[in-house]
Amino acid sequence: MDPKRELSSIDLRALVTELGRYEGAKVDKAYLYDDDLVRLKLRDFDHGRVELLMQVGEIKRAHVADPAHVADAPERPPNFAKMLRNRLSGADFAGVSQYEFDRILTFEFEREDGNTSVVAELFGQGNVAVLDGTGEVVGSLSTVRLRSRTVAPGAQYGYPTSRLNPLEVSLDAFTRHMNESDSDVVRTLATQLNLGGLYAEEICARAGVEKELPIEEADESTYRALHEAISDVAERLRAGEFDPRIYEEPVDGPANGGEDAGKGANGEPEMRVVDVTPFPLVEREGLPSVGFDSFNAAVDEYFRRLERDPAADGEPVDTGPSRPDFEAEIAKQERIIEQQEGAIEGFKEEAAAERERAELLYANYELVDEVLSTVRGAREESIPWAEIEETLAAGAEQGIPAAEAVVGVDGGTGTVTVEIDGTRVELEADAGVEVNADRLYGEAKRIEEKMEGAKEAVESTRAELAAVKERKAEWEAADGDPRAEEDDEDGEEPPEIDWLSRASVPIRSPDDWYQRFRWFHTSDGYLVIGGRNADQNEELVKKYMGKYDRFFHTQAHGGPVALLKAAGPSESADPVDWPEETLREAAQFAVSYSSDWKDGRGAGDAYMVEPDQVSKTPESGEYIEKGSFVIRGERTYFEDVPCRVAVGIQCEPVTRAIGGPPSAITDRAETTVTLEPGMYAQNDAAMMVYRELKERFADQSFVRKVASADQLQEFLPPGGSEIRG
Repeated sequence: MDPKRELSSIDLRALVTELGRYEGAKVDKAYLYDDDLVRLKLRDFDHGRVELLMQVGEIKRAHVADPAHVADAPERPPNFAKMLRNRLSGADFAGVSQYEFDRILTFEFEREDGNTSVVAELFGQGNVAVLDGTGEVVGSLSTVRLRSRTVAPGAQYGYPTSRLNPLEVSLDAFTRHMNESDSDVVRTLATQLNLGGLYAEEICARAGVEKELPIEEADESTYRALHEAISDVAERLRAGEFDPRIYEEPVDGPANGGEDAGKGANGEPEMRVVDVTPFPLVEREGLPSVGFDSFNAAVDEYFRRLERDPAADGEPVDTGPSRPDFEAEIAKQERIIEQQEGAIEGFKEEAAAERERAELLYANYELVDEVLSTVRGAREESIPWAEIEETLAAGAEQGIPAAEAVVGVDGGTGTVTVEIDGTRVELEADAGVEVNADRLYGEAKRIEEKMEGAKEAVESTRAELAAVKERKAEWEAADGDPRAEEDDEDGEEPPEIDWLSRASVPIRSPDDWYQRFRWFHTSDGYLVIGGRNADQNEELVKKYMGKYDRFFHTQAHGGPVALLKAAGPSESADPVDWPEETLREAAQFAVSYSSDWKDGRGAGDAYMVEPDQVSKTPESGEYIEKGSFVIRGERTYFEDVPCRVAVGIQCEPVTRAIGGPPSAITDRAETTVTLEPGMYAQNDAAMMVYRELKERFADQSFVRKVASADQLQEFLPPGGSEIRG
């Protein structure tokens, strides 16, 4: 028997009844695993930590999981997880409902600044869609554009056409639908009444009706018996009268390839799970079963065992520590590299195209100049754009080459588009040929700079790929190194190995593009980079500041430019609803590496602005120093931000020294030391931190290689410091 891999509509109806007990729980964080498993971590006054899972891939499920069954959180949250965190952090869980009798659950969350719905589609290809309070799609794992419905950002969410609900149909309607079929009873229940194969057979068994009875032979008593059996199931679901069961069966065939194949350590047959139901089924009477206090607990245990139980083809049971899916991670990194290299090729083609357009302008200087002069002269005489366009069209009909070259006029943007040798070029009408050509050359250069950033990103991904392959080799060499026990009651991202006591720590050096700047990753996974000097401040703003990033600086004079990045240099960026914790950490970063620290102050003020508020153009008569900028418009202030920095050593997924705001560094590092402004010079403080960290590791040579005093000093603010007790 093939194990169940998707929850049925009846299963979901039972789960909705139980999930209501968690209403009022508050969302902490959101995670995304392998593009199909969404995890929402909540806190509830009565139940403590609540882990809500929604999986929409080959496995389709939605339930609350035992925290001990939840996998470690991914190192870097993807954009979908970031979006969920932005919308749900601190929100209250307001309830869950099933859409009609479909395999669709809608989870409702309420927050002062707006409500959010998370729709889990547990049918077909599967999907998770996030909706705002008006029902508009904010984001989804997959985009759906069908004639009947659309699931895409910016569009109103469209539920699929509702199906007949067999649990609520009247006897007359039931009889009518059954009589419309030309098949047998069980197939009609499964398809026309939407019960599915298993529950169609169950209804027949409970009603005492032969499954293969042709519809034309069914009479009123047959339909009444079937309808009563369905009504009994419906009433049980409404009342929450469950007696959950996990059904098992022996593993067929050799499990381990020897005489004891298919048997466990006690000599009994090895068992695997095949089904989970909210109440015992007549159709499963011949199978061993295990009872549970709640259906949610049964579903959680079922899918946990399904992941580790022997498959139908007789794969061995995994009795040791769970082997990480290195192959999936390697394939993922290789896919990212392929995408990044594709982006590089795209940048290369775009830059070449811009240069070609610029060269076309010079190669056809007289023709382009005539077009621009004609339009500019007409505008100087206040001739409307529409009339200019009509005049050029008339000139084209007369065979005037300059007019024939014009294919578009846009008064809104003040541009004229010409076509030369089959290539279209948009020109600024109020500028000359040289200015337009220089603009195109400048755009080509900007694209080439993005290409360089993409190349750096490829190298970073290759380093991550190499690190995964190295971990795979270590695992295979050790035949599955036992993992450390989870000693964090919260269970969030516990270390898999006790690196501090390990005699030898393998070095997996990263080569990230941002390492030459000051940098750290926030608690929510966003990158913050800062300049070490005036040159780097200039570079960050000119080359690395994106449209949706945020610019941070201190009120005190003398500090780094700090950029909170919405995406990497080769990644497409979307607007971000920044988490408050991330903003506070970026502000603390700006304050801690500024003159506030150097002057021995325990706290300072910082502000945040958007990129378009940052300029190098001073007011008339003013002068701007190198590395400084003019800020225009309103600022968001962060007051009395503590001067604190944590420095530590990261062991997974790469090995390196890291530093930044303590709240962002503590969970990423194996061990840390926290500093505040003090009396010890930067190099002396770095040596003190190095000695402290070295004493904590059994493999002290590892510390010397990845976190020497010189390397640690890179993360210490300028000025005096001391270790915070």
